[in-house]
Amino acid sequence: MLDLKGLNPPQREAVETLSGPMLVLAGAGTGKTRVITFRMANLIRHGIRPDRILSVTFTNKAAKEMRERAMSLLGSRLQQKPVVSTFHAYCVRVLREDITTLGYPKGFVIYDRGDQESAARTALREIRVGDKAMKPGDLLNRISQWKMSGVTEERAGDYVERDFDFLASMAYRRYQKQLRASGAVDFDDLLLLTMRLFTEFPEVRQKHQASFDHVQVDEYQDTNGVQFQLIEQLVAAHNNICVVGDDDQSIYGWRGAEVQHILNFGGHFPGTKTIRLESNYRCTDAIIDYANRLVKHNRDRHDKTLIAHKPKGSPVRILAYDDETAESENVVQEIQYLITELNVRPKDIAILFRTNEQPRLFETEMRRLNVPYVLLGGQSFFDRKEIRDLLAYLKVLSSPRDEVSLLRIINTPARGIGATTTEKLVQLAVSEGKSLWEVLPQAIAAGLVSKQAQASLSDFRNLLSRFRADMLEHPQKIADTTKRLLQAINYNAEIDRQYKDETQAEQRKTVLEDLVNSIGQYVEKSRKPSLEGFLETTALMDRDDPNDKESELADNAVRLMTLHSAKGLEFPRVYLVGMEENLLPHKRSVESDLEKDIAEERRLAYVGVTRAMDYLTLTRAKTRMKWGKRRESLASRFLFEMQKEPGETLAEEHISDESDEFDSFDDDPPPRQTLTSLFDVEDDPPF
Repeated sequence: MLDLKGLNPPQREAVETLSGPMLVLAGAGTGKTRVITFRMANLIRHGIRPDRILSVTFTNKAAKEMRERAMSLLGSRLQQKPVVSTFHAYCVRVLREDITTLGYPKGFVIYDRGDQESAARTALREIRVGDKAMKPGDLLNRISQWKMSGVTEERAGDYVERDFDFLASMAYRRYQKQLRASGAVDFDDLLLLTMRLFTEFPEVRQKHQASFDHVQVDEYQDTNGVQFQLIEQLVAAHNNICVVGDDDQSIYGWRGAEVQHILNFGGHFPGTKTIRLESNYRCTDAIIDYANRLVKHNRDRHDKTLIAHKPKGSPVRILAYDDETAESENVVQEIQYLITELNVRPKDIAILFRTNEQPRLFETEMRRLNVPYVLLGGQSFFDRKEIRDLLAYLKVLSSPRDEVSLLRIINTPARGIGATTTEKLVQLAVSEGKSLWEVLPQAIAAGLVSKQAQASLSDFRNLLSRFRADMLEHPQKIADTTKRLLQAINYNAEIDRQYKDETQAEQRKTVLEDLVNSIGQYVEKSRKPSLEGFLETTALMDRDDPNDKESELADNAVRLMTLHSAKGLEFPRVYLVGMEENLLPHKRSVESDLEKDIAEERRLAYVGVTRAMDYLTLTRAKTRMKWGKRRESLASRFLFEMQKEPGETLAEEHISDESDEFDSFDDDPPPRQTLTSLFDVEDDPPF
């Protein structure tokens, strides 16, 4: 007997609706997985064979959780089990049965990323396009975009908007030809080929339609064009479809997800029953109030309001710091105090940010204070190729005998000093017992290398000598000198050459700007700044302690992650940092001035706010370093939208070097308080 007493009225209504199209709008923290698993069990209780129920979601983790929770309700005695799968796993199941209809072998192989890049490289070579014109990774990204929209290689030429697309469409045909010849498919093909089977071969579609009497889809707001068409065709015979999702958490538009699928669900499936899950069991009332006020500024959404069911919690804090350094230092110091003095578990704390460049300062401070952390959903700042390249330049300027760094940059960006020339230089250095830097003039004078290489080596050595002198003579201006160095070597052109996708290229350039900013911040804080001092500071924080990678620490470490990576997670304490225009909302969305772009950024902020269970702190910097110069930052429009009264002054605390960061609990506090005296109270502090 299935006990439904623990379900609230809307949850129970969804679980007891067993036929026809149903849209379950499940707001953040409202128990959507509970509904979808209970409904699965209820269908079986009412006589539906378990293997006639298909439930699909997006990740293996979500599918595993759904499967385990369903089986805990049903018990392990069932001879047949419901099919719980990701979209891709379901498509593999279909293709294993019927892919021969499309001319592929039944035992097709699925290419991984390395296989794909090899095939892409060959395709580019066949159309006489080298890496300088288009990198294999850029081609694969464009092909993936086409496939997610249902565009086959034959039709890609109809979707050409620029020269890059024209070449990519040609390479797309060669790439697919290679895959077919190898009896292989890539990850996107799993969806696209299944859709082709259903569209082009009615008998195949009808066979798979007849396999299931009920279909459930989790996270429906994340479906792309191909996934939508697959579901639509799969349920066409009976329309017994239940989708669960939240349009307010649709944040993957850049990945092909279309929020209109959930907004227009009733139009696609006439007779749809819509149920709203609005009881939030995750967040305090204060956090929910902020979330509701924020997301209501999106016009194109299903009307719903979250209701908090947790006891009254601490107020949401909005903190404004003088600059990004103060923001990171104060947040991390606060976290350190929580961990060391109040015994808060590190894993109960998350720092969420919009861009992959933001965590650098927080990583720096975490390492300095020995706060355990793990960076999720993004590459560590110091591991990026662009950062390693620029640091290698700075290391050579500081110490020309650093051969590892010199070899890294000798032809980066490309300047006509190839592998053959480099090998000759290394051999000369070894035979002379000198450093590579020392033998460069000798190699040039002796004509050891080609005339073109001689000129390039001479220019390269002169450039480094000139900038080395500037760094030594003007230590207060090393940020400006580094910026001029980037311009002199034309590194932006190298990025544009490597990354044809404008968004990717812009992200790479932003990373370089962030390193220049970090130099400016070092100069601001240092009494006697120098290039050597900056490199020493960087070296001390450039490597994780090997123990940081151990699972035990990772399991109990502060989480640093992008807002996109945080979706689906929850933490007792959340710091949502960088709440500024051009960060959140992102600069690209601000500049596009399109309502849909700002709306997705607002949904992203909403996701961040609703990750917090008990304590939420929103922070911003009043100034940020931009290419080595300090610039004023504007508070994010989303902070104003979360205020109780429209147009009211932003209810934020301004934290400067002259003021104490933390609120006092006393009615008449002394002018300054120490952290220790501040928390001499029985209750936890309000963060």
